[in-house]
Amino acid sequence: MVAAELEFPVAQTRLGDSLARYVQASERRQHVLLALFDGVVIVAVASVAFILRFGWDQRGDLPWWLFASLPLVWLLMLVAFGAYSLPHLRSGVEEYQRVATASLTLAGGIGIGCYLLNQELSRTFFVLTFLGGVMLLLMLRHGRRRIFNRLRTRGVLVSPVVVAGTPAHIDAISRVLRRERWLGYDIVGALTTTDTDETPGGLPVLGTVEDVSDLVRRMPLRAVIFAEGSFPDGQQFKRIAWEMEKVATQMIVVPAVSDISAGRLATRPVGGLPLVHVERPHAAEASRWGKRAFDIVGSIALLLMSAPVVALAALAIKLEDGGPVFFKQVRVGRWGQQFECFKMRSMVTDAEARKAALESANEGAGVLFKMAKDPRVTKVGAFIRRFSVDELPQFLNVLRGDMSLVGPRPALPREVALYDRDTIRRLDVRPGLTGLWQVSGRSDLPWDETVRLDVYYVDNWSMMQDVVIIARTARAVLSSRGAY
Repeated sequence: MVAAELEFPVAQTRLGDSLARYVQASERRQHVLLALFDGVVIVAVASVAFILRFGWDQRGDLPWWLFASLPLVWLLMLVAFGAYSLPHLRSGVEEYQRVATASLTLAGGIGIGCYLLNQELSRTFFVLTFLGGVMLLLMLRHGRRRIFNRLRTRGVLVSPVVVAGTPAHIDAISRVLRRERWLGYDIVGALTTTDTDETPGGLPVLGTVEDVSDLVRRMPLRAVIFAEGSFPDGQQFKRIAWEMEKVATQMIVVPAVSDISAGRLATRPVGGLPLVHVERPHAAEASRWGKRAFDIVGSIALLLMSAPVVALAALAIKLEDGGPVFFKQVRVGRWGQQFECFKMRSMVTDAEARKAALESANEGAGVLFKMAKDPRVTKVGAFIRRFSVDELPQFLNVLRGDMSLVGPRPALPREVALYDRDTIRRLDVRPGLTGLWQVSGRSDLPWDETVRLDVYYVDNWSMMQDVVIIARTARAVLSSRGAY
């Protein structure tokens, strides 16, 4: 399809203009509503802090002007620090950082001002207001994201987009966006660099990349995503940016690098060139003393907390068939070293002998053997597997140094023997009790996606990511999705 074949009625042009105005108005409404909710939160927190400190009927030693002006000044600080000016509020920590920075700056300013002006200020009121206010403002934003992400996953509030580039890169990006439906991008077509009717993945081709400026004026598009290979040179990109300057459609550029966290990227413009500096992968950092100390302290605490649950599960296993409660299985750890992994028995005692007869019914992805309804699993075993109770003894493996609290799952030797070059990367860190793929779908994920998530974790490890994964693990376990 060439540019000359693109014919759009005037009605579609008007539809595109209407969508542009609607999108801009919708974003403004979202920001205004968010500011109103922020104001309610600030007033409520300040009022509760005042009552807790001074009671219902006492005026206290709080300057009246501070109590009266605090909500307005706090909102103005949020505006000044750009908490309402982000072009999107879907992902990333920048929004949270701006809210926290604005709030803490205001707190510091009030403290310094009261000291310089010799004004009395209740420390209790000050701490309760800002500590509670910051926490609730961040929780408000997190809750809003959760609600909107769930709506987008169900097809509500989605944005029509097209992807431009070579057919192979278009399909690669389309797979990601269709998998991550919470982003809310509805791919309606593609713009390619070649003359074809559809991409290998089945996306309809709406024209070539040169047609983009005409297309965004005639179709209700929220964004155009430019993949690798969209432009022959930087000048062509600049010209297209000029042509799209007067429309509301966003330009999103996907760089050639992938599966790299924002923390490893730093953009430094030099002579008009946006040079992207990429830090080395963090696999070595994931093996240092900080993570090991975190594992030791965490495993000791979790061993003590889980002891009653393990005792009850052990009793149930013993009463069901009289067999052993625990069993050890050889697994492959960091750098290919083998170790004995502890688990609570969830299958019949001769499970390994029966496995060969079940190979034809394997539902696992890649090298994994999985069955949603494995006949070898006992009644007690089905319950403890559902809530991952069978894996609690692995806190001992963490304490011994065989495993970590967070990392790729430990694989069997026969599975590792089938690994390709990319999958071997999983073995560059200690295996974990939980990991990125466990909180992203567990056994429901395809094998290539499991490997991608594990390799992403290895390359982009950070202590904060470990904390987030542990926090998300409880929800994944309680939902029992993908656990069998």
